[in-house]
Amino acid sequence: MFFGGPTFTAIHVAISLAGILSGFVVLFAMLSGRRPAGWTALFLSTTVATSVTGFLFPFHRFLPAHATGIVSLPVLALAIYAFYSRHLAGGWRRTYVITAALAQYLNVFVLVVQSFEKASALHALAPTQSEPPFLAAQLLVLALFVVLTVAADRRFRNLS
Repeated sequence: MFFGGPTFTAIHVAISLAGILSGFVVLFAMLSGRRPAGWTALFLSTTVATSVTGFLFPFHRFLPAHATGIVSLPVLALAIYAFYSRHLAGGWRRTYVITAALAQYLNVFVLVVQSFEKASALHALAPTQSEPPFLAAQLLVLALFVVLTVAADRRFRNLS
């Protein structure tokens, strides 16, 4: 079953933005050594919903967004398992930090792609998304998430 139209798109975008915003709250909480359970639930559920609803748009060929969703869903499943089933015990803490940060990176990666597609000023800089401004933006996002993930892994502790 496929959906489309402006209402479905608006719902998908709202869910995506909720996932991105809550993902940053969770990531910065981990950097502070805290575990915000409510924000974590919001982040994981909206990020799963973002990936799932992304597959419900009509499409005629396989797109990079589909590949991102295919990568994101197993990453999220592992993060959910580490957080809720394994309670961040032992190595599951590191697994959660890495998978949660990777899921957030994928959210932001798509945000950058969509920004260069939809924002006219950015689109003018990189109309095919192979130009240096687009590549520089994505490289900067990747570098930022590598640094944040390493720092979160060092600072986040399994708190009861």
